[in-house]
Amino acid sequence: MGEIKYRAEELAPLILFADNHLLAVNKPANLLTQDSGTGLRNMEDWAREWVRVDKNKTGNIFLNAVHRIDKAVSGIVLFARTSKALSRLNEDIRQRNCKKIYHALVEGSPKEPAAELVHWLLHEHHCAQISREGGAGAQRAVLRYRTLRQIGKQSLVEIDLETGRYHQIRAQLAAIGCPISGDEKYGATSKRKDIALHHARLEITHPTLREPIIIQAPYPTPSNWWSFDL
Repeated sequence: MGEIKYRAEELAPLILFADNHLLAVNKPANLLTQDSGTGLRNMEDWAREWVRVDKNKTGNIFLNAVHRIDKAVSGIVLFARTSKALSRLNEDIRQRNCKKIYHALVEGSPKEPAAELVHWLLHEHHCAQISREGGAGAQRAVLRYRTLRQIGKQSLVEIDLETGRYHQIRAQLAAIGCPISGDEKYGATSKRKDIALHHARLEITHPTLREPIIIQAPYPTPSNWWSFDL
């Protein structure tokens, strides 16, 4: 496998927010957030190349993902450009002083138009499994959803993610009989190259200015399922 080439100028249309402390990008589906050790392309290395070119920097460049989204998922990924920003944002996430909103196209329709879902999840064999409350190794997972609209036999739902467990949204929506479109791992019957899950909105406090910031990411373009705008 040859060396991966990242072109900084190609990242520009995906940048949602940038200053001396933060960089937020709209990650395409089927791209890793960080290097997984496989040598595959990833967003963090691409963003680091953009910083190198845009700021005319040499040597090591500090850039770390504040959070990750699955390879198959599109939408907002936030990077810290300083150690101070990383530390403060990590603490805000631990204290749940941020808001993460996802949009998903699911098969079928939830029985309740809006509800809170609470499950206990186990992370096993690259999959999240529903467990009993308090089961060994199980973690409490909480999200709230509301149905935005019906689209044929599918539904567009908005998810307010309270906890950030492995494959949480995918497993919890599947548990109520509404797997995400294209997510065959969790029981979807529709076949796609990726899954219809998008990190659409992120609300944080700026790590140095201590002012609220709202970051929004448009749906992927072109797309074979997002036929409407945020």
